[in-house]
Amino acid sequence: MAIDESATIHPSAVVEEGATIGPGCTIGPFCVIGPEVTLGARVTLKSHVVVTGWTELGEDSTVFPFANIGDVPQDLKYSGERTRLIVGKRARIREGVTMNTGTEGGGGITRVGDDGLFMAGAHVAHDAQVGDRVIMVNNSALAGHCVLGDDVIIGGLSGVHQWVRIGKGAIIGAVTMVTHDVIPYGLVQGPRGGLDGLNLVGLKRRGVAREDIMALRAAFQALAQGEGAFQDRARRLQDDAAGQSVYVQDIVAFVLGDSDRSFLTPG
Repeated sequence: MAIDESATIHPSAVVEEGATIGPGCTIGPFCVIGPEVTLGARVTLKSHVVVTGWTELGEDSTVFPFANIGDVPQDLKYSGERTRLIVGKRARIREGVTMNTGTEGGGGITRVGDDGLFMAGAHVAHDAQVGDRVIMVNNSALAGHCVLGDDVIIGGLSGVHQWVRIGKGAIIGAVTMVTHDVIPYGLVQGPRGGLDGLNLVGLKRRGVAREDIMALRAAFQALAQGEGAFQDRARRLQDDAAGQSVYVQDIVAFVLGDSDRSFLTPG
């Protein structure tokens, strides 16, 4: 066990032999820390938090009561293999959140980026790969093997099907079921999520230039109304004026990248 002398641990907390607790950590009442857990500097566990498995929690992260971080996957194929969960810096993990380790068949690592906000009851399943600054609103859930780019927002009570990719800057509305890949900066909403437009609010909040937003609008129209298959329209975008925008290039690269699923296409 390696507990930095500057860490504060409540007498009722259980820190198992082998855990690594970084400087300035605060572990509140009735928390349980497993033997293969590493807490970075200044991590705060409020109370009644379980961090278990082969799990790393990045510095300056805060975990609220009754979260369970690093437990085994909810996958019947999992047979006890040693797999990992890595959570980045400055994560805010609210009440009742669950995050599972990976599976051998899925690469063995569930990975969550920096500066994420995971609101009450959110779930990150095995082998998910989650980018930076992702927000998962209350009771939203990622199934196994999902890939989320940076700055994605998942609305409350929404579910993302296994193996789905969601491109950077996309937003999923509340109470939405996402069963297909979502292009970068896309807006998806509805009980069976449809691609209804672009995440214009998010783009403006991040200060994206007007000319880039106009290029994205033109690209979206080309994807919606052009001739040929969806991938064919994306290939043509590479040669269009709109395709010179780095944001449009993100969409083209995403659509032409490898995927096991089909796409949500513009309605």
